[in-house]
Order: sequence, then structure tokens, then C-alpha cells
Amino acid sequence: MPVYRCNQCGHVSESPVAGTQVACAACQAPCTVYDTAFYISKLIERYAAAVREIKALKAENTTSSTAEAASSSAIANPPKTPEPVNSPESPANLATAEQHAGIEQWLKARQIEAQFDHSNVDTSGYFDEAAQQLGRGYDLFGELIQRVAYAYRKSHTGLNLDLTHSDQKDIQALTALCRQLYTHTLFARYHYQKAEKVVRLSLQPAPKVRQFFEGAWLEWYALLELLEVLQQRQLVFSCARGVKVLFPNEDVHELDVVALPHGQAPICIECKSGEFRRDIDKYQRLRKRLGIERSRFVICSTDITDEQASSLSAMYDLTFVSIASLPRHLASIV
Repeated sequence: MPVYRCNQCGHVSESPVAGTQVACAACQAPCTVYDTAFYISKLIERYAAAVREIKALKAENTTSSTAEAASSSAIANPPKTPEPVNSPESPANLATAEQHAGIEQWLKARQIEAQFDHSNVDTSGYFDEAAQQLGRGYDLFGELIQRVAYAYRKSHTGLNLDLTHSDQKDIQALTALCRQLYTHTLFARYHYQKAEKVVRLSLQPAPKVRQFFEGAWLEWYALLELLEVLQQRQLVFSCARGVKVLFPNEDVHELDVVALPHGQAPICIECKSGEFRRDIDKYQRLRKRLGIERSRFVICSTDITDEQASSLSAMYDLTFVSIASLPRHLASIV
């Protein structure tokens, strides 16, 4: 069961719903309720940090007698300068703790704890490639994405695409995409009935594939477009996707896509493939707490035009972009 700890009196208790606020059973002070696994992982992290600090202090007491010898060795054998993690000349695997360290340190300097799933930026699979195809061809592929997501929500096992009213060029593009997604296992079955111009698709039940079509594809698309700009600029950077951040008052938020170019402020992209209007104030407050300027805190929505994005950006302390204008905006701020 989810748990909470009162910051005022130290009382620890259980509560049925994580992510809510409840009154402390002992002193009635407001407390945030956390998922038990997440709370325990944070306790372990803090305990491990304390142990490391104690070991470091003990090590200091044993190194003074060998300081002169170590100094002589360092002069004779100077250490090599480490290569940047994501330098354009030596691109590294993104799914490592080392690659995420830049963002983690930036947040830590602001007393914000970060929790990463390093596999969220693992580009060795097909999700990133598929997402970029869907994003760049969204005008044509948007309906397919929406219908697949709807089928998952309704627990359907498949769907049919009627292409009788599509022109030949669009039919070729749609069937080629569906065939490729099937080849990459994002569909369990693909069949095109050429005479009837109907595509029959069976959904892949794997949870990660379902998450991809229900919105993760847009995060992948935003990440890939951002990485492309950073690499074109020959910049060293740290990047992450799906970062859980814990503020000093124990508020928890999730950042969809974040990148920290060397020598620059972070870029944060929140990706919305559905309703976002009720969350505008939440994102304004989050941007201010992070201390990121409005041009670098981006709301990318599939449901707005470029004109609507400009109007919303003028109304709020955020930058709104359509899926088509995202690459242009990123190129203008990096």
C-alpha cells in the first residue's frame, strides 16, 4: 500500500492512493502519498549516498601518508582527459547512467532529485525509427495512430483501414508504413487486400508497443528531432526521457523529454497527443520552479495548428508548437 511521511512530526503511515495529499494522522499537516516501491528506492538512494560519504571521509584519513608518492606519480603519468559522453565524433550509447549524469547534476544543484529509466533513450530498437516516420508524416499517418490507440483503449485485437477514397500515392505510403511496422513487430499481423483497398492489422499485445501507440511515439519523435539538431550543431549534451523529478517539498512531476547541451540551459519538451488545456497552469508553475526560460520549455501538441501555437504562446508563459513546427523551433533555440 502507498505510504507517506510527515515532514512536520515524522509520522509514517499508509494511505490507499499514491500521488495524492492527505492530512497527517498525528498532527494533521498536509503530506504527499508515494508509491511504496518509489519511496523505498529513494530511501535506499539516500542511505547509499550517506554510506559513500562515510567511506570517503575514512579514505581521507588513510591517504595523507601517501600523498607525496601519489603526487609524484601523477606528475610522471598525467591522467587523460575524459572524452565527452555524447561528442559528435564519438557518439555513445545513450542508455547509460554516465550519459544521464549531466541532467542529474543540474537538477541536484537545484535540490531536485531525479529518477531515470535509462532504457527510455535506448535507440537500438525500432521505436525511435518508427516514431520519426510517424511524426514527419503525421498529416498522412495521424489517423492511423489515432485509430490504433483507440483500438487499444477499447481492448480490440485489430482494425481495418479502408483506403478506397485515398489516392494512389497515399495508399503506397500507408501500406509501406504498415508493412514496415509489421516487419519491426509493432503489428502482430498485416495483410493488404489490394482489390478492395483494405489494410487488415492485428494489434501487438506487448505493453511497450501499446504504450508507444498511446503516446510514447510522440516523446520518441521529439527526442529524435532534438538530438538531430544537437548533433548538427556539433554539441556535447546529456539527454533523458520520462524523468521523474522530486522537489524539496516532495512534489513529484515527470518530464517527457529533456536535453542539456554543454554550456547552455536545459531544453524541456512536454508531449501531448491528447487533451492538454487543463494542464497549462501546472506546466507554467513547473517551468518557473525549474528556472527554465519560456522558449526552452516547449509544449508539443498534435492537436494544434501553427497559428494556434503562436496564439497560445502569446497568452501563456510557455512555448507551444505543432508537431510540424517543433523542428524549426528547436533549431532556433539551440
